[in-house]
Amino acid sequence: MNKGFDFSACTSILVGKKATLDGSTFIARNEDAKSAWPKHMKVHEAQTAIASTFVSNANGFKIELPATKAKYTATPEWTDEFGLFEEDGFNEYGVAMSATESAYANSRVLSCDPYVENGISEEAMITVVLPYVKSARAGVLRLGQIVEEYGTSESNGILFADKDEVWYMETGSGHHWVAQRIPDDCYAVVANQLAIQEIDFTDSNNFLWSSGIQEFVNQNHLNPAYEGFNFRNIFGTHELSDEIYSTPRVWYGQKYLNPSIQQDPMSEELPFIRKAERLISKDDIAYILSSHFQNTPYDPLGNGPKELKNKFRPISLAKTQESHILQIRPNLPVNLACIQWLALGVTAQSVYVPFYFGATDVHPAYKSGQQTHDFDSAYWVYKLVGVLVDPHYLAFGRQLKDTQKQLDILFGQKIKEIDQYANTLSGAKQASYLTQKSIELQELGLQKYRQLASSLITQATELSPLNYQTDANL
Repeated sequence: MNKGFDFSACTSILVGKKATLDGSTFIARNEDAKSAWPKHMKVHEAQTAIASTFVSNANGFKIELPATKAKYTATPEWTDEFGLFEEDGFNEYGVAMSATESAYANSRVLSCDPYVENGISEEAMITVVLPYVKSARAGVLRLGQIVEEYGTSESNGILFADKDEVWYMETGSGHHWVAQRIPDDCYAVVANQLAIQEIDFTDSNNFLWSSGIQEFVNQNHLNPAYEGFNFRNIFGTHELSDEIYSTPRVWYGQKYLNPSIQQDPMSEELPFIRKAERLISKDDIAYILSSHFQNTPYDPLGNGPKELKNKFRPISLAKTQESHILQIRPNLPVNLACIQWLALGVTAQSVYVPFYFGATDVHPAYKSGQQTHDFDSAYWVYKLVGVLVDPHYLAFGRQLKDTQKQLDILFGQKIKEIDQYANTLSGAKQASYLTQKSIELQELGLQKYRQLASSLITQATELSPLNYQTDANL
């Protein structure tokens, strides 16, 4: 993503319903941009008969919006100076959306179809798409129509899911895009490259694309292959920066889920789609998104050779603002089925807190926080623990992991309890109950992390370089 300051990027994971332990669909992503840049959480209530015009603060992109807007959740920035960047959420129809995975198009494509300066960009995508679609496929088509009509100012990957389908969409130039449905028994890990490979233009059930994209490629002689249509190779980049910055993250995610397959972390030929060697859980997704090349020589916190420890960009890093796992569970109504797991701050040092879509409000701490540290902000509560652990990882790392595990267990237990009782309720009573319980879960995470921070601060007083062990005999 590009927010008008230091450019960084994200890592995404998509999983089909037959690839998971319980039949859930998942889309998930680390939102990486700046090391001190708070995120909030918001529930937008449904609106009817209120047509509006959206105008971007970032680049002036302007679009007329439909009069009827569904309820949806989002994680906007603390400031709208660079745009809204609502980033991820669900809507009342059970559609999940995450926008975006930043990507790069090559110069020969952009010379034929350049970006549009005031076209749609990442900051606006959730806001102008998620409240207006009733399926994952409809989300792709609405955003695709906007890109074709208004243009886009950047290349991105956008994640969509509903209870049945998971889609990954990529914009590869000013007006052209493709999308692929993730097979039900497969997953994908994406890391700042155009990732979609061969497009089957005879299979509209599993592929979608911009109008005229084949003619555009043929007329401008953009396809380097003798046959086929490999979107990554036609529109994407193949540079050393890809091999250092992007492909190692895909390699690590695939290594974790397919450990028997040997691959080169710098390979430009890693597949977009893989079938895992076992069923995938929410915990597996959380592990990958919080990873930093553990159990390899490339772990910056490990004991590998110095020249390898910082060779590749890890998945979890200091510039992560928030990480989300959007889970849609089967055989449940939308208000219960859709859980937005949100980890604020650095993923490796935070914890995923569950929030039911059926809730109508969030904890006050999730509504506050600016760029300067604030004790009342949820973002800063989780960020503080990371700051305390960083200089004393060997001393404090175990306590952090113990707190994370304790919360993971507690959240899992409470989800089962909440599900059981909420299923006996409906309407306003269910909404009130889910709101109360979601806020309680958010408070539980904050309470445990505040306790951990207090303990770490106390222990850190003994770790000052000005400390001195006085001889007891003096």
